[in-house]
Amino acid sequence: MHQVSLAAKKDLQNRLSRIEGQAKGVQNMLDHDRSCQDILHQLLAIRSAAHQASLILVQNHALECLRRQDQSASTEQVVEALVGVLAKMPY
Repeated sequence: MHQVSLAAKKDLQNRLSRIEGQAKGVQNMLDHDRSCQDILHQLLAIRSAAHQASLILVQNHALECLRRQDQSASTEQVVEALVGVLAKMPY
């Protein structure tokens, strides 16, 4: 299995820290009885941020798989494996 590149790792760590802050913000909103609409907006922002983080990881995975392709796997097998991962993404 290939590791996450240093640049992608740093980007993901920053995004995950922001997501963590947003999740804590939603908890605070619940504690302070904020409106459902306000909470939903924040949850959508968290979902979007998680999706963007997923795309960064997928891009890293694709680049690493194609760059360091296992000699026993064909390009078609690598692409099929990538499509399999993408098919599991919620949107």
